[in-house]
Amino acid sequence: MPRIMIKGGVWRNTEDEILKAAVMKYGKNQWSRIASLLHRKSAKQCKARWFEWLDPSIKKTEWSREEDEKLLHLAKLMPTQWRTIAPIIGRTAAQCLERYEFLLDQAQKKEEGEDGADDPRKLKPGEIDPNPETKPARPDPKDMDEDELEMLSEARARLANTQGKKAKRKAREKQLEEARRLAALQKRRE
Repeated sequence: MPRIMIKGGVWRNTEDEILKAAVMKYGKNQWSRIASLLHRKSAKQCKARWFEWLDPSIKKTEWSREEDEKLLHLAKLMPTQWRTIAPIIGRTAAQCLERYEFLLDQAQKKEEGEDGADDPRKLKPGEIDPNPETKPARPDPKDMDEDELEMLSEARARLANTQGKKAKRKAREKQLEEARRLAALQKRRE
């Protein structure tokens, strides 16, 4: 019985590398084509992963005090409008929301006088992360399973292909035309 694959889950380094290479080749508008290289991911997940984590323009440095103050001010002016706030600060919406909640927790702990309470939003064992696109990739195992090796080799082959379907079709048509011409020439000689 074939294994049933559910798309999603934690991103792996190989998937990240394939996604980066595919975005370089196909651009940021062909997510279905890009997702076809990644058997465990949908087009929506690939797009989210790119724009929430892999895009080189995303700032991943520590938050500065000025950024924190700006975030708190903008969150007061535009509550829950993280997609609007994010470009002003220069971070992703997920980063802004996460940082805002962290700052609120810090303020609440200061008021209550707590020091080392566990974060209520941390995942418990067995719990599934609802937003894996915003987290770092899981390190690859030393030995990849067959499915992953197959996905990697297929992605390499497709990404290495510099000719598109149209160019291949034209080359095939040219070969057919040449074969017809040679057949006609052979017929005339007989």
